[in-house]
Amino acid sequence: MKKEIIKGYKVFTPDFKAKQGGYQYAENTEFTFDGKIQICASGFHFCTKAADCFNYYDFNPDNIVCQVEARGNTMGHDQDSKVCTDILFVGRKLSWLEVLDIVNIGKWNTGHSNTGNRNTGNWNTGNSNTGDWNTGDWNTGDWNTGNWNTGYRNTGNSNTGNRNTGNSNTGDWNTGNRNTGDSNTGYRSGGAFCVEENPMLILFDKLTNIPVREWEEHRAVELMKNLSPVIWVQEYVMTDDEKKQYPTYETIGGYYKSITMHEAWSNLWGNLDEDDKQVFITLPNFDADKFEHITGIKIVPVS
Repeated sequence: MKKEIIKGYKVFTPDFKAKQGGYQYAENTEFTFDGKIQICASGFHFCTKAADCFNYYDFNPDNIVCQVEARGNTMGHDQDSKVCTDILFVGRKLSWLEVLDIVNIGKWNTGHSNTGNRNTGNWNTGNSNTGDWNTGDWNTGDWNTGNWNTGYRNTGNSNTGNRNTGNSNTGDWNTGNRNTGDSNTGYRSGGAFCVEENPMLILFDKLTNIPVREWEEHRAVELMKNLSPVIWVQEYVMTDDEKKQYPTYETIGGYYKSITMHEAWSNLWGNLDEDDKQVFITLPNFDADKFEHITGIKIVPVS
């Protein structure tokens, strides 16, 4: 515990109270806590980074945001943006436009922690995104690193499915381009001019007797939902070049790094137990060479 002046921001409910405990605050007023302070337990709390305040309060313009200043004993500042103090001066109330300007580096954002423009979600670094954690442009889903994606976790361009690393895919987990065929009106067709609503699934380039709608409920599909072509890199392991490229790390404590599909599969595979690994190995038509080509995972036959 130490005594120092620390400036920051604090969010209040619309009636100028704390969300926890209901303490009544006021603008341009100093408050004193009579007791022992403890981070996340007792005393007055605030954040030195405005964006971090919204880890604890909804990003809602009805809430009140003020500049604050710790003037007494403090705890927590060395470890995190969150600070606890026994003497808190609540300064002036900020307009919502000021709040948006403080928490965002870009322009015309309605979310927070954005470094691009015209984002309505959070933590976007591209332009015209309406989802979250996008690093490309014109994305409407989440965690996209390419352009014009409407799904999520895509790293290519113009994908409308999910977790694609190629281009123009409308299915899921594709690493090539344009994988759903042409002029189809059916369901999840891979050819052309198909109208079947529940075609049989093709696995490893061979037809199976598994209907595609049954495949959607398969354990393998559930497991592949954990594939992600992005990983979270915390600030303390970021390189100097990464910090220059992703300046929002100071606000959100790190950045989302795009990885290859092979790396994503390696991360997934390393966290599977033997039973779940067998879910893939025992698929109809399983081909170890093709599986390695797609996933980077080498399956050694049991002798």
